[in-house]
Amino acid sequence: MIQYGRSTPVAEQELRIEDLQESLGKNKVDGVLILQKVDLFYYSGTAQQGWLYIPESGDLLLMVFKDYERARQESGMSRVVSLVSPKEIPETLLAFGYGMPKNLGLELDVLSANQYFLFQEIFPHSNIIDISFHIRMQRAVKSEYEIGLMRKASQMADKLAAKVRDIIEPGMTEIQFAGLLEAYARSLGHQGLIRMRMWDNDLFYGHIMAGPGAAVPSCLASPTGGMGVNPSIAQGPGFNLIKKNEPILVDYVFCLNGYLSDHTRIYCFGDLPDDLLRAHDAMLEIQEKVKQEAIPGSVSGQLYEMMISKAKAKGYQDNFMGTGDRKIRFTGHGLGLELDEFPFIAKDQTLALEKGMMIALEPKVVFPEKGVVGIENSLLVTDNGLESLTTFCDKITIL
Repeated sequence: MIQYGRSTPVAEQELRIEDLQESLGKNKVDGVLILQKVDLFYYSGTAQQGWLYIPESGDLLLMVFKDYERARQESGMSRVVSLVSPKEIPETLLAFGYGMPKNLGLELDVLSANQYFLFQEIFPHSNIIDISFHIRMQRAVKSEYEIGLMRKASQMADKLAAKVRDIIEPGMTEIQFAGLLEAYARSLGHQGLIRMRMWDNDLFYGHIMAGPGAAVPSCLASPTGGMGVNPSIAQGPGFNLIKKNEPILVDYVFCLNGYLSDHTRIYCFGDLPDDLLRAHDAMLEIQEKVKQEAIPGSVSGQLYEMMISKAKAKGYQDNFMGTGDRKIRFTGHGLGLELDEFPFIAKDQTLALEKGMMIALEPKVVFPEKGVVGIENSLLVTDNGLESLTTFCDKITIL
């Protein structure tokens, strides 16, 4: 028999469940049904297809469609059953001694309309409420175990940044260089998948783009876009040539053991124009100011406005975080198991930072027809400000 590994420590998993059940009790939610794979992994330790029922108190029940044996071993839970249809969930809950929940929590931020209607039919006497905010808030504050995993991912991100010099050559296409760097990332244990919670958003490793190619706008909620290899992708590296005296943007997410590190560095063969050099230095200044100001209790929207104000004072209001009327309205985002977790350093956000939150801060300047400069690091909220888990030199690397 194949032995499947278990990655999440028992104590870690139990603490997550206790925290969620405490929140359920306070909000009068009788039980939660977890469907989304990332949340399923967070609470159960497995991402196999199924349904996890978490009552307001007591033991959990993991109902697995595929693969049962793997889910049983990976989760380590005592109550794991094989189930062929979600329509059998109510009778399964009753068989294990659970009452029918009067208030049933679902992850309405990620469920499709069809799934919502299905569970309305399955639980006709339950009041379905959105539990996604409570889950996302819990996941926003990382445990020491999670921080340790993200430190390891950040170390791999730094190794990837250092490897650029050994791989890149003038005259390569963006996609050729990306393939070589991605192969090295895989050799370090990169898991390949980068998960995002936002509907219909995808990212493959990240963005490698050179010169004007990095400033091409796209559909992705990101200051950078890129041509991509065809219109069905419409983002990221394409067939643009890497040339001398142009900024080369390497904005990659390293995924290790489920957890992410987001990391941007700028490289160049030869020299960059003075206006791009000054803009990059300005972004480093903004980053340092936020690292000092972003302490527990500071408000995410106020940090955003501070960054906007400083960019404007430097003369970059028209190019900071994109150009035109559709430029993005954030300068940083949380990350963990997903790339778009709480908190968001964004316009009108009122969420206060907490110790243990993780932020990918990414002040960038976009110059159409020239390229992109700026920085991104994975930063941990501490009592004394932001600690950078990614430590490769922030300055432009001359190749």
